[in-house]
Amino acid sequence: MTVPNWLTWAKEIQAIAQTGLAFTENVYDKERYHQLQHLAADIIAAHTDIAVTPLREMFEKEAGYATPKVDVRGIVFKEDTLLMVREKMDGGRWTVPGGWADVNTTPAEAVVKEVLEESGYRVRATKILAIYDRNKHAHPPYLFHVYKVFIRCELLSDIPEKATTDYETGEPTFFNEADIPVDISTPRVTATQLARFFQHLRQPDLPTDFD
Repeated sequence: MTVPNWLTWAKEIQAIAQTGLAFTENVYDKERYHQLQHLAADIIAAHTDIAVTPLREMFEKEAGYATPKVDVRGIVFKEDTLLMVREKMDGGRWTVPGGWADVNTTPAEAVVKEVLEESGYRVRATKILAIYDRNKHAHPPYLFHVYKVFIRCELLSDIPEKATTDYETGEPTFFNEADIPVDISTPRVTATQLARFFQHLRQPDLPTDFD
């Protein structure tokens, strides 16, 4: 899924405006950067069914130097099966557990927390399998630039240590590679990436993938 040029340009305009607002002291420059933010929102609204007002409000809430957002995902194997959960916000499609990394947490802490909340399993982070630029993989277009960090995690128990209460996910299930569901939540993970993680399982000495 190629990111359309208009979205690439709109995101770059928004990043320039956000970073400019973080550093300028000039009131007239601030006004121009706000105009650029509105222009970015207008471009996206013109090509999608998203209303322009919430887009403008969302961009205005972004502050500081513009950097990619970080999505962490736990790759949890039990023998030769992979842990997946249903993503309720994506029509119940299947994904590996994960989400946005929180401020003041390390990548390992973030992924352990996400796996526990979304599946009920306690795990230990052991290896970064991949750091992917979301734009360079078959994910649907998104409003912000995202790095996706997939981390191999070791099960600390075969039995969930808590009932999952995460309203966003459900039905934690382990799948053999041949039985991976076809209805995958592609904003979160792709079939090609899942196949690659099974390669990492079979060849644990493979280096970390990136980009």
